[in-house]
Amino acid sequence: MIQKLTYLDHNATTPLRPAVLDVMRPLLEFSGNASSIHRTGREARRCIEDARRQIARFVHAGPAAVIIFTAGATEANNQVLRGSGCERVLVAATEHSSVLKARPEAEVIPVLASGVVDLAALDRMLEGNDRPTLISVMLVNNETGIIQPLDKIVEIAKRRGALVHTDAAQAAGRLPLDLQKPGVDYLTLSAHKMGGPQGMGCLVLSNCAPVTPLLRGGDQEKNLRAGTENIAGIAGFGAAAAAANVAEFQKLEALRDRLEAGLKKIAPALRFFGQDVARVANTTMFSLAGLSSETQLIALDMAGICVSNGSACASGTVKPSHVLKAMGVSDAEAASSLRVSLGWNSTETDVEYFLRQWGEMYNRIRSRLDAA
Repeated sequence: MIQKLTYLDHNATTPLRPAVLDVMRPLLEFSGNASSIHRTGREARRCIEDARRQIARFVHAGPAAVIIFTAGATEANNQVLRGSGCERVLVAATEHSSVLKARPEAEVIPVLASGVVDLAALDRMLEGNDRPTLISVMLVNNETGIIQPLDKIVEIAKRRGALVHTDAAQAAGRLPLDLQKPGVDYLTLSAHKMGGPQGMGCLVLSNCAPVTPLLRGGDQEKNLRAGTENIAGIAGFGAAAAAANVAEFQKLEALRDRLEAGLKKIAPALRFFGQDVARVANTTMFSLAGLSSETQLIALDMAGICVSNGSACASGTVKPSHVLKAMGVSDAEAASSLRVSLGWNSTETDVEYFLRQWGEMYNRIRSRLDAA
């Protein structure tokens, strides 16, 4: 019987930090509505505005920036893609589905085999552009952990008169975020990717960039997102932003490298994605043609290990990664990919247990793989 799960799927969701739970617990019993003018309403409003200030500090937002709380990064991404007023939209081929599906007619920016956006192609796509245009490129890929050159993307966009949105859900707490430096117009975050509660996100509007609401009704969130605010969730989001420690997160790189070295020793033919470009410290994605993702996931799940074969937004399905396909990876390799993502509570013991269980699985079917 499995006594304890080994959780190595932090890019899907990161467990709630204890400090965040301490902030949220009393507010779950609190009945104030921030739109009310009485004492409990004022207290609810204070909680919201405190969290807004915490997130503004976290992303180094400028004085003109506006932060809108949403039900997650998916909603925030949709509000930007559908509400920016731009008739032309360009999205990277490796974007999260909440970006790709928000504007199905969007033009797709190709990526290089490394997974990095093809900057020359982007520049060509914008040449002679005379329409209101939005470019959407995520800062850190949720599957491979690859970091995009956002500063160069912004430089091209501004030269061509385009606005820029970046989904920073997988970058928050993992990389330093300074909204004023790259000059992006829209930034979206997700609380549960950084140790906050699920069902909370936000959209940061920089430089007074316009956006229209998706949800209409009340005048909450500066008339840009109707609906009674989730006080406990918002306060937890703010607490997660305050608790984020990029320097501490960077220490996971040693654990990640140890995991990759151990896997390579077990199966030298493994291919790791993104090793030759900048990646966040916690993420590794690898594949071995012939060893299906489903086989690996089932074997590891039976051993009490939680990992993924890519994005967690595919209704629990196991299917080849569109991110890897955009990078030119073969069908066989894409169908055998596995993602391991570490987080604030990951340990050496977790990594060693994963290596032992993955190695045992690999050895059980090694002869079949060799024959293939």
